[in-house]
Amino acid sequence: MPPALRPALRVPLRQLWSRQHVRTPFRSCSCSAPHQLQASVKLSSSEAHLDTTGTGAALPTPPLDHRTLAATHNLFITSPYSPGSPLILPNGAYVFQKLQAFLRAQYPQFGFQEVITPIIYKKSLWEKSGHWQNYAEDMFSVEGRDKKGEEEEEFGLKPMNCPGHCLLFSTDIKSYRDLPVRLADFSALHRNEISGSLTGLTRVRRFHQDDAHIFCRPDQILAEIEQTLKFVGMVYETFGLGPYKLLLSTRPKDSFIGNIEEWDRAEAQLTTALNNIGGEWAINEGDGAFYGPKIDIILKDSNGKEHQTATIQLDFQLPQRFDLQYQASPEELEAGSTSSMDAGLDPAYRRPVIVHRAIYGSIERFMALLIEHYAGKYPFWLSPRPAIVLSLNSDPAVLDHVSRIQSVLSGVQSHEAPTPNPSSAPKPLPLSNIHLPIDIDTTNRPLGKKIADARSKRYNHIIVVGKRDVDGGGMNMQIVNQPAEEAAVRVLEEALGRQLSEADKSKKQASMDLSGARKYFESLVTSYL
Repeated sequence: MPPALRPALRVPLRQLWSRQHVRTPFRSCSCSAPHQLQASVKLSSSEAHLDTTGTGAALPTPPLDHRTLAATHNLFITSPYSPGSPLILPNGAYVFQKLQAFLRAQYPQFGFQEVITPIIYKKSLWEKSGHWQNYAEDMFSVEGRDKKGEEEEEFGLKPMNCPGHCLLFSTDIKSYRDLPVRLADFSALHRNEISGSLTGLTRVRRFHQDDAHIFCRPDQILAEIEQTLKFVGMVYETFGLGPYKLLLSTRPKDSFIGNIEEWDRAEAQLTTALNNIGGEWAINEGDGAFYGPKIDIILKDSNGKEHQTATIQLDFQLPQRFDLQYQASPEELEAGSTSSMDAGLDPAYRRPVIVHRAIYGSIERFMALLIEHYAGKYPFWLSPRPAIVLSLNSDPAVLDHVSRIQSVLSGVQSHEAPTPNPSSAPKPLPLSNIHLPIDIDTTNRPLGKKIADARSKRYNHIIVVGKRDVDGGGMNMQIVNQPAEEAAVRVLEEALGRQLSEADKSKKQASMDLSGARKYFESLVTSYL
């Protein structure tokens, strides 16, 4: 179990609710809305926060916010032509896609299957789900046309994925043996946030979630929630994020669907799961989604503001609204149904429960938190600028070697393969290939200016190539902006199969061939350094 989820001091539920609250305006929404925390829970000085790193260290506090820091690495821009919809530049897209790829790599061990769903649905679907009645002001409506060119039924851009996933679940008859069904989705979502609240990547109108829905039997709820909490702990530990808080957000005072009995049962299930995990948690009264209670994970940004990132929401309502059902198990048939959810069903069937789950929450917001957290010093596997190759001069042989180094280190070409003929037909790269965005600088400038420029752009590594490197078929590499530098040096020594001299260790540099450099880079990626 990750350090963040190891048993900690168990504090009575109501005792954790602080008298002090920080309120920031937002409209309550469901399925991991990317909003700032409405009422934050603060523990007393004697009560330790959850810490994913196990060190108790606070988040770094860089003097600049993510918008300024992102400019250093050319990650994104905004435009008045599409307020609240950031335009992600190539470097930002690389980070964004790495975040998606990281979760995709974890999905098999947690049993998730990825799906792709529409971004627009008819108003009638949103009425069926209850969103039109409870969430219409936060949605964008769209007019369609029928085959005669006349106005069709009103549409809505989806603010969340749950109704679409309900449609997928209902496509065939499920047996109790088929459950749980775990569906994951990275689709773009749209929410009509107030224009004055839009900020960079943290408060947007168009965003993406690492959204997933688990359709399970009632007897599977606890195991699914506990496994999801472990998933959260593993991911946040990998990114070095923490401390964070676990909050149980309960039934809203006014706007909710379903009866109070169902809400009480759902809140009791989440309470049991939190107690079983053994960590600290607290209540965020009345901040549940309109269809069910939820567990929110709250992170602080570099300015001390608290943001909801991950969320786990329990839903007894949508299965009824979409008439979701599965063939009951022999044990369920023998016990009979006592749940109001199953009212009106064939006695041989039961309704599943939905667990809404997001680990990052909004990927854009999570990116913003990471930008500030790393303050321009990204882990190699996530860095948009892992390395740059600098030419010492404009000798054609040097420039050719620079180009070859770029191809090999980026993963486009094997170090064993000869330089390809430009007229030869390309061959497909394997899906397992690790691609890295290696840049080059062959401008006719003094080397000192090139190095200064590379340092200002926060490259993890700087590689210098001259005539001697051409003759030896190698390069000189220096670690300049790599987190965990001592660990990186150990990885480098393992990749090269030799110990670095004390002089090289102090300068964090070494001469090496292309094979050793590529092996070193691959090891940094696979170890998440």
